[in-house]
Amino acid sequence: MINIIVASHGPMAKAMLESAVMVYGALPHCCAVTLTGETGIEGFKRDFAQALEAASKDADGVLVLCDMQSGTPWNVACQYAFNPKTAPAVAVLGGVNLPMLLQTDDIHDLTDIKEAASQLLALTQPTLVHATPVVTTESDDF
Repeated sequence: MINIIVASHGPMAKAMLESAVMVYGALPHCCAVTLTGETGIEGFKRDFAQALEAASKDADGVLVLCDMQSGTPWNVACQYAFNPKTAPAVAVLGGVNLPMLLQTDDIHDLTDIKEAASQLLALTQPTLVHATPVVTTESDDF
């Protein structure tokens, strides 16, 4: 079983999780951690450690979905992901979006965190689209 932490600057992670629940329904394998100006980096580190401890219970791995690469949420998550003593294993993806979060239900039952991360990326990439007009011609047939 893979559990999910959504981590972001500001309230995005919590708002995205609330939106996902509205669209999809309960996602009990997901939680959110946010970096705020009030708690600062040290508060985020504390909140993340608590979320990771909770997400790790009975899990084969924890996948952290960050808002962007190289920010504080990413850096803190990577400290756990790259520490061989972290158990269960942690993987980190950057660029979380709503379709990615919704599709975590498809990888929740996996047991290999690396496979879960790869599958989630593969599921999410087709959801990134550029809207273009569709040119159609009307048939003269009645």
